Amino acid sequence: MSEDFGSAARRLRAPLLAALAPVTACAVALGGLTTWVGTGGAGRPPRIEVGTGRVFLPYGDTRDTSAYFRITNKGGSADRLTGITSDSPAADRTMLGRHRTTEGRAAYMSGAASVEVPAHGALAMSPLGTNVMLRARGRWQAGDTVPFTLHFRDGGSIRADAVVVRPR
Repeated sequence: MSEDFGSAARRLRAPLLAALAPVTACAVALGGLTTWVGTGGAGRPPRIEVGTGRVFLPYGDTRDTSAYFRITNKGGSADRLTGITSDSPAADRTMLGRHRTTEGRAAYMSGAASVEVPAHGALAMSPLGTNVMLRARGRWQAGDTVPFTLHFRDGGSIRADAVVVRPR
């Protein structure tokens, strides 16, 4: 009878050893993922902050101008700025814009559907990059404020003001 038990044990040893490697790998991976989640590395949503912006005072006969904000994401996931609106009677036709250059080095503005705000990073709008294109209504003066609402894919909507400044 001991021969039957010994041969049965030998027959089971090979499959058990073969299963040991994947089971150990899964346990190590699960331990690593548990540590990652426990320290906040996984699933940390974007944490968007918008500072006071600035909007250029229109000059000449044109009412078209642009506004600029600094958007900071202190969260662990990237987010996207998907649009900007203003409920102010002083602003009309707000939209995201982007400065572009042709192969012949001619500059122009174009609309942008959305703009990424990187995790642990910032989006600094500028005249030579991303901005808010809009049309001013009425007469603005330096120091006036124009309210905007910035809409984010994951971070919801955030209200921010832009101060009217003279372009430099």
